[in-house]
Amino acid sequence: MSYHEEDNSGKILLAALAGAGAGIIAGMLMAPDKGKATRDKIGSVATKYSGQVGEQLSKYGEELDSKFKGYIEKLEDMGLTGSGVGLKIKGDWDMAKGKLKQQYAQLTDEDLQYAEGQSDELVGRLQNKLGKAKSEIVKMLNDL
Repeated sequence: MSYHEEDNSGKILLAALAGAGAGIIAGMLMAPDKGKATRDKIGSVATKYSGQVGEQLSKYGEELDSKFKGYIEKLEDMGLTGSGVGLKIKGDWDMAKGKLKQQYAQLTDEDLQYAEGQSDELVGRLQNKLGKAKSEIVKMLNDL
C-alpha cells in the first residue's frame, strides 16, 4: 500500500496572502485617524522608544565589555593566554615613559599619552610609531 501526500503549499500561500490582504483592508477601514495622522503617531512612538532602546543597548554593551575584560584578566592570571595579550601598566607611568623615551628616541609625549581605560589607543599609537605587532608592544609595556 502506498501513501500519497498532496502538495498544499500553493493553497497555504494563497490563504496567507488573502489573510494579509483582508487585514490591511480592515485596518484601513477601521483606522481612527487619516493615514498621515496615523503615520505621525507611529513616528512619534518610534522616536520615543528608539531613545530607550538605544540607552538599553548602550548599557548592555558596557556590561558586556566589562565582563569580557574581566574574563580576559582571569585567563591571563591563570596563564591560559599568551604573553602580551592584555596590557597591565603597573607603577608610575611617568617613569615608564622615561624608560621608553630612552629606548626609543622617536617617541614623543603625545605618543605616550595614557589615560585609564584607553590602553588600546596607546598600543595603537606605539604600533604605528615603532612598527611592531600588538603583542610585542603589550609585552614591552607590561615588562616595564
